[in-house]
Amino acid sequence: MSKMTLEQKRSQAAWAMSQEGIALAEGEYTNLAKAAPALIMNNGLMQTLAFYEDKGKANHKALAGHLRRWIMVRAGGVDKDPGFAPLMGILLQADSPTYRQATEESLLLLRWIRQFAAALNPGK
Repeated sequence: MSKMTLEQKRSQAAWAMSQEGIALAEGEYTNLAKAAPALIMNNGLMQTLAFYEDKGKANHKALAGHLRRWIMVRAGGVDKDPGFAPLMGILLQADSPTYRQATEESLLLLRWIRQFAAALNPGK
């Protein structure tokens, strides 16, 4: 069996995350996932995660948790949501290339999540 590419790993993670998000918040998760890349591009990754944390709704918590999990996976950590405050501490200490990589990985994951969530929840 061949080793999975990074894009395959990303799509596999996004598939599982999309299913979790749809099961939890249906159309709300889909709509949030569609809007998330623009929010990150306009405001930044940390500001977006802080906004989701402040909102406290199920769809915001789910998507923020998925992004935090993926950031940790790509940083060589375990596939587990570290929580808001611990990840903010890590990102605040990160150098510029590391922060850019976390942002880029979040956007790449969201490309998959947006498509999967829309497919799992047609019409939303």
